Amino acid sequence: MSKTIKVKNPATGELIQEVTRHTVEEINRALENGQKGFEKWAKVNAHERSRLLKAWSQKIQENKEEIAKVMTMENGKPLQESIGEVNYATSYIDWYAEEAVRIYGRTIPASSETKRITVSRQPIGQVAAITPWNFPAAMMTRKAAPALAAGCSFIVKAAEETPLTTMTLVELAYEAGIPKDAIQYVNGRGSVVGQLFTDSPFVRKITFTGSTPIGKALIKGSADTVKHVTMELGGHAPLIIAEDADLDYAVGQTIISKYRNAGQTCVCVNRILVHENVVDAFAEKFTAAVNKLKVGNGLEAGTDVGPIINEKGYDKIVAQVNDAIEKGAEVLTGNKYEADKEQGYFFVYPTVLKNVDASMDIMQEETFGPIAPITSFKTLEEAVEIANNTPYGLAAYFFTNDYRTGTYLHDHLDFGIIGWNDGAPSAAHAPFGGMKESGLGREGGTEGIEPYLETKYLSVGNLLN
Repeated sequence: MSKTIKVKNPATGELIQEVTRHTVEEINRALENGQKGFEKWAKVNAHERSRLLKAWSQKIQENKEEIAKVMTMENGKPLQESIGEVNYATSYIDWYAEEAVRIYGRTIPASSETKRITVSRQPIGQVAAITPWNFPAAMMTRKAAPALAAGCSFIVKAAEETPLTTMTLVELAYEAGIPKDAIQYVNGRGSVVGQLFTDSPFVRKITFTGSTPIGKALIKGSADTVKHVTMELGGHAPLIIAEDADLDYAVGQTIISKYRNAGQTCVCVNRILVHENVVDAFAEKFTAAVNKLKVGNGLEAGTDVGPIINEKGYDKIVAQVNDAIEKGAEVLTGNKYEADKEQGYFFVYPTVLKNVDASMDIMQEETFGPIAPITSFKTLEEAVEIANNTPYGLAAYFFTNDYRTGTYLHDHLDFGIIGWNDGAPSAAHAPFGGMKESGLGREGGTEGIEPYLETKYLSVGNLLN
């Protein structure tokens, strides 16, 4: 195995930087240091932890342009999206800096006059995180901020495609005054580092964002030491357009959800379900909007859709599109590619498919690419049945101006995150997470700090009456 990881620009195939691949011994040493760091960091008072988190956020904002450029170079997303992600990343730090001083206990009325019962919260221990390439800043801070706020130490392994953003954020944490053994990063192959994390006696919690199969493996690996786990896994988001929906507004919101980061997000729209009476009108308006999107290098001004991260992702997208076409789907726009496997860059132009059905792979598997399949439905019950017909339950969207339709869809869709006339519902102060095979636990909001805390109660007896 190579001693370095070659980080390349997915828009050009150009080598950006080589970073050191940590050895097993180095990772185990970092985990041991993290345990020592936890013992010290847990004793830092909540107000000081809050202050240091705010200082970290400020450092990131002071270096926002530089971080965004690094992110675009290693990830490929348009520069404006990267800037937006940096802001999103610091919103989590800002939120949990405030939550650090709101970790409350309580007193419970005892059943005896001579007893008193109190409940307290304490940090769970060292937290090990594995983060994805598609949001290298936000997915890291969404885990690190609540962990540090709670008093846990934190160690993170970033995706091999995008380690530079994470490394930069950790170095800025040090500059802000957060101790080096309280927050660390390691670089290496996911399967190797993941097993070291799950096997380590110094790790009390695993938090992961990525595919469902890898999440399941981490859950199994954590069982022997009964580690706590938070899993934000795969999705297959439906978007429902009701007959009464504002089509122009729905088109704009669908564009935002579907084509952000070239469709390489776990909550992006994967299946567009449109009422049969408006499907033609929606498809026409949507296709016209998609045709205005500019594909290119994320560093170039005006780019809306960047490259696909790697050859594996590219091949999956092409295979899904070809399968749909072979089974009768109509291409309204797209099905155009610019790729060079030898050089190492892959572009898929925004594609709209109509007349898709359940027999097609694209309706059964998460795409992770800029492909929008459109199908129609007759009744809300049918739309819900199609939407829920998946093992995943992360995000869903619907568009209607009828509160009865909206309430019905909210109540019957089995997804953890739902956007009603909203294609971008994520926020630091709201709980993010899925149902079914899309994960365990929540990140964000007041719920997001709970997985990093243990509950302890004290019963005091023999009190004076």
